[in-house]
Amino acid sequence: SSGEGEKMSKNTRGAQFRNVDVDEYDEDKFREETDGAETDDAAKFSSRETEVKKLINTSNLKGALAAALKDPPIGSVDPHIKSKSFGLVLDVLTRFKQADVQSTVGSLADEELDVLMKYVYRGFAEPTENSCGILLTWHEKITAAVGVGSIVRVMVDRKTV
Repeated sequence: SSGEGEKMSKNTRGAQFRNVDVDEYDEDKFREETDGAETDDAAKFSSRETEVKKLINTSNLKGALAAALKDPPIGSVDPHIKSKSFGLVLDVLTRFKQADVQSTVGSLADEELDVLMKYVYRGFAEPTENSCGILLTWHEKITAAVGVGSIVRVMVDRKTV
C-alpha cells in the first residue's frame, strides 16, 4: 500500500498541467477561426439577395421575408455580410403595410420569428429615419405570437445577425 502512495505523490509533482494557457480561452480575446467561410457567406448572401429582390418585384412580400430570413449569417465573422443581410431584411420589413404584419408573423415558424426578432433588435440599435416605428410594430406582433421567450432568446444568444 505504501508503494501506491509513492506513485501518487510522484504524479502530483508533475507540471504538465501547467502548460495550458488559460488566457487563450478568455472571451475578450476570442476570435472565430476563419477557413474561407467569408466567400461562402458572400455567395449565400448574393443568391439570397437575388431571390428576395425577385420576390419583391412580384409583390410577394411574405415570400421575400421568408427568403431574407433563410440561412441568416449568424455564424459569419464578416461584419459586411451581416450588415448587408440586415439591410435586406429591413428593406423587406419597411415595405409591409401595417395591416399585413399580423398575418405575416402568423405565417412564420417560431425559429424564423426568433431570427426576425434578432433583426428587429439590430434595427433598434442602428435606427434609420423611419425604421423605429415599423420595427416597434413588428416587435409587438412577434411578441404577441411567441411571447417574451423570443425576447429572452435573442438577448442571451451571443450569435448576432
